[in-house]
Amino acid sequence: MTINMSDPQAVAIASAEAMWRDDRASQHLGMELEHIGPGEATISFTVTDLMTNGHNTCHGGYMFTLADSAFAFACNSYNQRTVAQHCSVTFVAPAFLGDRLTARAREVSRAGRNGIYDIAVTNQKGERVAEFRGHSRTVKGTHLPSSA
Repeated sequence: MTINMSDPQAVAIASAEAMWRDDRASQHLGMELEHIGPGEATISFTVTDLMTNGHNTCHGGYMFTLADSAFAFACNSYNQRTVAQHCSVTFVAPAFLGDRLTARAREVSRAGRNGIYDIAVTNQKGERVAEFRGHSRTVKGTHLPSSA
């Protein structure tokens, strides 16, 4: 398959496809990659019984994981291997069994090897349940072969 490396959207899609193949954690949790673009990604999942805690709400770790996956796909959309350097989450409201949660990641800044991304997590009603900020660091390597 030939990828037009001068087309940022094509690079973002191909990078996401390469990452998704090996992302067993996101796949295991039933996540769906709904949108990818340069510096942005949208991922969703439905809260299952196994994701609820002793308060009968979605465990915060699962909401964090959803946001972290969106962050990962957004910051890796340039065909450069990029990892989380720091991230934080603020839980705004509870999510419940059966809720469809969506994490929308957008790039705030990207300079040199560093990036900052904001991720909003909402439920099926569009209500915000969490805010996540991720700081990324580009490391050695690419997702696509140089012949792409």
